[in-house]
Amino acid sequence: MIKNDLFLRALNNESVERPPVWMMRQAGRYLPEFRAIRDKYDFFTRCKTPELAAEITVQPIRIVKPDAAILFSDILVVPQAMGIDVELKENIGPLLPNPIRSAADVNNVRIPDIHESLGYVMDAIKLTKEMLNNEVPLIGFAGSPWTIFCYAVEGKGSKSFDTAKGFCFSQPEAAHALLQKITDTTIAYLIEKVKAGVNAIQVFDSWGGMLSPADYQEFSWKYINQIVEALAPYTKVIVFGKGCWFALGEMAKSKASAIGVDWTCSPQNARYLTGGNITLQGNFDPSRLLSPIPTIKKLVHEMIDAFGKDNYIVNLGHGILPNIPVDHAKAFVDAVKEY
Repeated sequence: MIKNDLFLRALNNESVERPPVWMMRQAGRYLPEFRAIRDKYDFFTRCKTPELAAEITVQPIRIVKPDAAILFSDILVVPQAMGIDVELKENIGPLLPNPIRSAADVNNVRIPDIHESLGYVMDAIKLTKEMLNNEVPLIGFAGSPWTIFCYAVEGKGSKSFDTAKGFCFSQPEAAHALLQKITDTTIAYLIEKVKAGVNAIQVFDSWGGMLSPADYQEFSWKYINQIVEALAPYTKVIVFGKGCWFALGEMAKSKASAIGVDWTCSPQNARYLTGGNITLQGNFDPSRLLSPIPTIKKLVHEMIDAFGKDNYIVNLGHGILPNIPVDHAKAFVDAVKEY
């Protein structure tokens, strides 16, 4: 039994003494302990070495003490496993030297054997579970098919992903074929993660907000929903779409156990749009962690009051920034524990 199961109880719609708290990207670059490992090993070495991934996952549990751990990995291990080259350049971000630009390119993308190509992730999960020793739950994750598609087609990060969108609109058949391949791979991958021991799953739709509401339904939500439908019998699924407030109502009708909200949507609006019953997660602006500590604590308490204590998981509205002082991250977590 997990000693601190607040996070799982909140996902289960149970009444809790206080809401649970964790932070997206909590295992990462704002921690000096993480930077010490980063200086020794390149990015994919950290992802692919179970001992390193497990150590990085557990660091924030020791230091910042949130109510859940999230496995250190990256959404781009999935396209990598599908035979798409992915490089990660420090301070630049992901680079995919051979982007997918035609139906022929899509045909060359494979649906991999998960054990063969992503077995190292399952090893990292097993090791992390040992290190966590049932203290807190472990979250596994994947990028949404649309978000992976954006990188695969654009070939790099972008402010607007016009090339990826253009591919959808000019070659819809090929686009849907690629989205389906990513979806099938992601479902198989996440099911294996659950078997390896994760206690919940989060799907990150980082670039969903780039699409109009109608295009979101066609090119993103219908694929995310396939993942939710496939995983819901096995585990709790959280869906987080950055900039996707317009889809909150649709998400709330799905089998997702919780929906992540970014800071552009107020707690009141998020409750209204989702019908008021589903667990919500979010939505502190990560930049706000640069505020003085007393301000952080005050804002966190106001945020919990606005969302309500139950059916709520405290989190940021996106990943923690690298320049956040560790004591500010601790203050965020402590403010929730003091609520």
